[in-house]
Amino acid sequence: MKASRKHKVSALRIGTIWLLLAILLVVLSLVAINVGSAGYSVREIVDAVFSAEKSTVKVVVMNLRLPRLILALLIGASLSSSGAILQSVMRNPLADPGTIGVSAGAGTAATTILLLFPHMTNAVPLFAFAGAALACFLIYTMAWKGGVDPTRIILSGVAINSVLGAYNALLQMLHSDSLEGVLAFMNGSLSGRSWSHVRVLVIYAGAGLLLSFLCIKSANTLQLGDEMAKSLGVNVSVTRVLLSAVSAFLAAATVSVAGMIGFVGLVVPHISRILVGSDYKQMLPTSMLLGSVVLLAADTLGRTIVPGMEIPVGIVMSVTGGPFFLYLLRKRGKMRGN
Repeated sequence: MKASRKHKVSALRIGTIWLLLAILLVVLSLVAINVGSAGYSVREIVDAVFSAEKSTVKVVVMNLRLPRLILALLIGASLSSSGAILQSVMRNPLADPGTIGVSAGAGTAATTILLLFPHMTNAVPLFAFAGAALACFLIYTMAWKGGVDPTRIILSGVAINSVLGAYNALLQMLHSDSLEGVLAFMNGSLSGRSWSHVRVLVIYAGAGLLLSFLCIKSANTLQLGDEMAKSLGVNVSVTRVLLSAVSAFLAAATVSVAGMIGFVGLVVPHISRILVGSDYKQMLPTSMLLGSVVLLAADTLGRTIVPGMEIPVGIVMSVTGGPFFLYLLRKRGKMRGN
């Protein structure tokens, strides 16, 4: 009876957290639609949306703010899922697509297309995924030594990140006259995104998020350790490669639309573990909800914190996520010291 009661309390806690996150998401969505350089009341927005007339309010809400809102929700969920899956692969809560080079691979491919082949911008999502996949391949090739060790993966990822960063810097230096659009991409921005971007991301993110749910059992198994996973009949190396591919796919989808946005995949899964535990059956959906909340809040803050100026969401996340990352490092250091 005690075990049953404990299970019920745990389920109640998880359900309550999901409900609170859903309510917060609805509230933030209403705020994001309402605020901006031109503020509108809720009544003005509702009247404009359901009116047959093509007013200024309707154009701003339907063509600018609503697509941006949907993209923020999808990108937040995708990045947090990508980070959560990658952390199970590495068995390290400090891993995310940005720190090991997956996002850098996608960003490098996208930047190359934007600067060298601007007539092929429609193919950026495909090239972004190819870049992320290539980065993953190089990381695993460098890390392979009779198997794949998480520590070697992280070190290889850091090396790949450094090389790709240097390549991006050189590419931007050689094409300094064409950097206006690329700088927004490198900083991570949702400004100017339209329904065409939403349609692209719905397809890619939808497929990636569905695949991430199929990874739940494997992610939980990897958390048990390599020896335990092998004793359960799991091919650990193959499982790591497959889960990394799903993580890379999700990261590439977001990079192709919004550019480089860091720390979501690092911070959100960590907070989710604190809230609901490390079981991916609960942690992954929580990360998706919380990721949407965090990214939408960051984007709304970037649009409103400085009147008449918009701060890219990637910069907002770096400013807020960086200190949190340092806090995690310090906390882990103290735990190891004890």
